[in-house]
Amino acid sequence: MKIISLLLFIGIIFSLTTCTEKAYDPSVCFTDNILPIFVSKCSMSGCHAPGSRRGDFTTYDGIMNKVIAKHPLRSSIYTKIDGANPSMPPKNYTPLTDQEKFMIKAWISMGALNQANCTVCDTTSFKFAADIQPIMNTWCIGCHSSTNAGGGYDLSSYAGVVNSIGHNQLLGSIEHSTGYNAMPQNGNQLSGCQISKIRSWINAGYPND
Repeated sequence: MKIISLLLFIGIIFSLTTCTEKAYDPSVCFTDNILPIFVSKCSMSGCHAPGSRRGDFTTYDGIMNKVIAKHPLRSSIYTKIDGANPSMPPKNYTPLTDQEKFMIKAWISMGALNQANCTVCDTTSFKFAADIQPIMNTWCIGCHSSTNAGGGYDLSSYAGVVNSIGHNQLLGSIEHSTGYNAMPQNGNQLSGCQISKIRSWINAGYPND
């Protein structure tokens, strides 16, 4: 009886300690969640852009050069962004959020797979808070934040996004139109659905909803 009680006690303690750890989310997807982080916050000119001797973080193969699948703590791409004194991104650049660090760690831990098209995108939904700002947060604020407003554009707020609409600047850039700087810089074009959402929101008068 004492042995059974002891085993039950150990089991309870184990469950309490393990429940405090974040569970890895199997929905973490490379093209939807991981690649945008590296394109937005690591692939600026002089850092990890295409052709850089430091490594190209705009492609799966380039990122995998710094990854040991299933071993985030042995992967330099992770150890340099987390810990007490992370060295990347460099000072004065937009830092990674705790959620972004966690997603990268989770993705590596789950095998660092090259998944694509993991979510369904609804072109009929284009509210600012639910649809537009998340696109900006995912793909743009690494270069266009309040502390690092590349080109004079801060896309981390409603006012900042509206400021980028004039002269077709925002749409021209994300559509890679002639005469505009293609955005995201050094990355692939946004998906057709994401561009459609932004275009529909602008055409609707860019409501702050």
